[in-house]
Amino acid sequence: MFRADRATRDLGMVIEDVGPGRSRLRMVVAAAMINGHGICHGGYLFILADSAFAFACNTYGEKVLAFGADIVFLSPAKLGEELVAVAAERVLDGRNGIYDVTVSQSPTGRVVAEFRGRSRIAGPVAPHRTQNPSAPG
Repeated sequence: MFRADRATRDLGMVIEDVGPGRSRLRMVVAAAMINGHGICHGGYLFILADSAFAFACNTYGEKVLAFGADIVFLSPAKLGEELVAVAAERVLDGRNGIYDVTVSQSPTGRVVAEFRGRSRIAGPVAPHRTQNPSAPG
C-alpha cells in the first residue's frame, strides 16, 4: 500500500511500525507546510494522521476506506519539528472500524492534534471481522 501512496511518500512520511489495527508514522515539518501564521498548516497535520489511520485500518488484508474523520488541533507545529502519528484501533465490528490517532512532537511528546477516523470495508467482509477484544473502549 505504501508504494502506491504518493501523498504519504512525497510528504516524506516514514512508517515506523504497522501491525493489526495499529501504525506509527513520522514526518518533519517542511517549509512548504508553513501557513501565514508561521506554523504548520492544519491540512498537513490531518494528512499525517489520516495516513496513520489508513495504514492501521488496512492491516487485515481487505480494502478499507475512510468513512469519515475529525481532528482537533491542540498545539502548533513549527518548521523543522518532527511529528509522530500513532494510530490505534478502538472498535472493529463487521464493516466498520473506529481508530484514534495522536499526533505529537518528537522528542518532547507534546500533543499537537487528536484525530478520530471511521473506516468501512469496501468489499466483502471477512469472517474474522469482529470487535477487537484487546482494543480499549
